[in-house]
Amino acid sequence: MEDTTRLGVLKRLNYIEGHLAGVRRMIQDDKYCPEVLKQTYAIRRAIEKMEAMILEGHLHTCVASGIRDGREDEVISELMELYEIANR
Repeated sequence: MEDTTRLGVLKRLNYIEGHLAGVRRMIQDDKYCPEVLKQTYAIRRAIEKMEAMILEGHLHTCVASGIRDGREDEVISELMELYEIANR
């Protein structure tokens, strides 16, 4: 993973962790369910953005070098596995 991607992902993880802690406090404080759900939706979107950052970095680095190195089948299999997991 390139440094800029790593830093962006770590920043996003800090945001997600803070949001999760906030949701934990909301649950402990018995906050109104729709307000809690709004926060969980925001967390889900943040995770999806983080996943997109990781995938984009992977495509530009590992996948590209794997294809250049003649490992097309392996690279495609990994991507297909990720696709299947994401769509379960």
